[in-house]
Amino acid sequence: MEVQLTNRQQHILWATVRHYIATAEPVGSKALVEEYDLGVSSATIRNVMGVLEKSGLLYQPHASAGRVPSDSGYRIYVDQLITPSLRSRSASQTDAIRAETLGREVEVALQKHLQWEDRSLETLLQGAAQILATLSGCISLITMPQTTTALLRHLQLVQIEAGRIMLIVVTDGYETHSKLMDLSPTPEETQRDSEVIDRELQIVSNFLNSHLRGRSLLELANLNWSELDQEFQRYGEFLKNSVAELTRRTLAPTATQIMVRGVSEVLRQPEFSQLQQVQTIIHLLEEEQDQLWRLIFEEPEPEDGGKPKVTVRIGAENPLEPIRTCTLISSNYRRGSIPVGSVGVLGPTRLDYESAIAVVASAADYLSEAFSYFNP
Repeated sequence: MEVQLTNRQQHILWATVRHYIATAEPVGSKALVEEYDLGVSSATIRNVMGVLEKSGLLYQPHASAGRVPSDSGYRIYVDQLITPSLRSRSASQTDAIRAETLGREVEVALQKHLQWEDRSLETLLQGAAQILATLSGCISLITMPQTTTALLRHLQLVQIEAGRIMLIVVTDGYETHSKLMDLSPTPEETQRDSEVIDRELQIVSNFLNSHLRGRSLLELANLNWSELDQEFQRYGEFLKNSVAELTRRTLAPTATQIMVRGVSEVLRQPEFSQLQQVQTIIHLLEEEQDQLWRLIFEEPEPEDGGKPKVTVRIGAENPLEPIRTCTLISSNYRRGSIPVGSVGVLGPTRLDYESAIAVVASAADYLSEAFSYFNP
């Protein structure tokens, strides 16, 4: 959402959001004058808050009340105002240090209480979910990883017709997957005897089986093809694309169990005072996890530098009706470059966004590291 705000409007919106997060009470200009060093009068703050209300970033729950951030206001806050350069030096330093500290607390707590070598993967994730819920004050959601145990049993390259080759892969579970690809041969190659090509393909198949048999499909997806023998360079690009596509298809995400912790604490917050709302959220968490799974495992574009992105869905941005008054923050944990599961927190839109984002990012990084210790 692109909204152009002046520096003053940015600071007052930031202060309003911060105060409402801390108090859960509608915010008036007097509170901002007393609590924040905005350098302007109460009258000026009221005027700016009125402009922000007309822009849809704030609203008044009652005519005589102060203002409350809207979903759009929170979105501007997350996308633009938690960048340190947009806030006063003292405030930005304090919040940045607090978020960084909480992120380190997550990492330390996970390292202290969870020993990779002594625990099953499920036990590790259950413990991580509890720690995440405790430190974030939100409902924590951690998906069980995608099945990654399939190993390559046999690979075969078969010529179908001139310039067309089929790659056939058989896993250790005797599942068969195939991919038909065009080699785009040169005119000279098109005239070559098909028996010669068949013999070449058999040699390549034997070579690949000797190097790749017994490896997991995840390893194949991340294989360094430059290390293969140079005599088979002609097939390198074709094989790389074929195996990578087959692997992606075989590893297409399927819904898995979600570890849920911290429900009772979060549902005591004032935003969840209506019994009907609480019941719909609990029903989603317990009975419709497949819908929630598809939402939190959605693979976002990576940030600059290839780091997994933390996704923040605020209020009505959530497509699932039971959580359209909530904020869902999630990120994927990985084996290598492949996302295998997700970690997230669910809470009210009145959420400490800096800290929650830092907690989720740290937990996802930790689980990515821990997951490399378990056999695929």
